Order: sequence, then structure tokens, then C-alpha cells
Amino acid sequence: MDTLRFLDILGFVVGLVYLILEYKASIWLWLASIIMPAIDMVLYYKAGLYADFGMAIYYCLAGVYGYASWKWFKHAKTQQRSERPITRYKKQHILPSLAAMLLLWFGIWWMLTHWTNSTVPVADAFTTALSIVALWALAQKYAEQWLLWLVVDVVCCILYVRKGIPFKAAIYGLYSVVAVFGYRKWLKMI
Repeated sequence: MDTLRFLDILGFVVGLVYLILEYKASIWLWLASIIMPAIDMVLYYKAGLYADFGMAIYYCLAGVYGYASWKWFKHAKTQQRSERPITRYKKQHILPSLAAMLLLWFGIWWMLTHWTNSTVPVADAFTTALSIVALWALAQKYAEQWLLWLVVDVVCCILYVRKGIPFKAAIYGLYSVVAVFGYRKWLKMI
């Protein structure tokens, strides 16, 4: 078995664990969110998905932030610490999130077209930019993070099929389905 295929399968297995933990809103999803991108860094680099490679570095660091954000949440009114509750995406965050995503998309696209040999710079930049915003929303434990991931997951599934990494494409296809159910579940958990 070649290295690319092995990493694809290993990332798939860790991705399943991550998905189960996220669906359950378990804080342990953040451990999987550190391990999976460590595997993905090598996979994406070998597949020529350079923005996804950079995103995997961000995911590792964001995993630490997400764990801390969930574990040591401080309630504004009581100033007591507890695990962060699931809430709705705040309206005042919509426009800044959209602006950040668009700026990131353009910036990443520009870097990919000028500094790499990427064959899919628009899609790679889009999924990377939206993933940055979605991961922040997950760290805030907003139920709507599932909707952002749904868009990322569908685009990534198509992108990974095109790039010849079928197990990664399969997990993103599964993520797409689970995102719908996860969103509904998190709304009920609020």
C-alpha cells in the first residue's frame, strides 16, 4: 500500500471518531481535531492541496483553542467557569464572518495562483477560507457551525474525488449527511 493511500485510510478512521464526538458535542472532539490534521498535513502536501496543507496546521492549533474555549468558558453574568453551552450564531457575527471568509478566500486564492502549482486554486481557497470561519464557529459552540461545514463538506467531497483521494472524499460525503442531522440535534440540545 502506498503512503498516500495509507494516510487517506488512517485520516478516514480518525475522521469517523471526530465526527461521532462532534455529533455528541463531546469536548474530546478536540483531541481528534489535533490528530487528524497532523495526518492530513502529509496527505495534502503529497496530493498538491497546499491550502488544505496550511489549513491542517491551522486545525492543529485551533484544536487547542477549541478545547480551551469549551473547557474554560466563563459565563458573562455569573463569571463562573463551566463547559461552553451550545448557542445560536450571534447576528452581530454574520457580516464580520462573511467579510473574513471573503477576504481569506481571495488572499488564499492569490497565494495559490502565485506561489504554487495548484490545479484547483478557487475551490481549495474557498474550502480553506470557509473552514477557518466554521472552525471558529465550532469553538464558539454555535449550532449553525454545522451549516457552514455542510457547504465545506460538499465542496471537499467533490474536490477530493477529483484529486484521487477517495477515502477522504468518502468521509466528507459522510460529513455532509451528518451535518444535517448534527445541526438538528444541536438545536434540540440548546
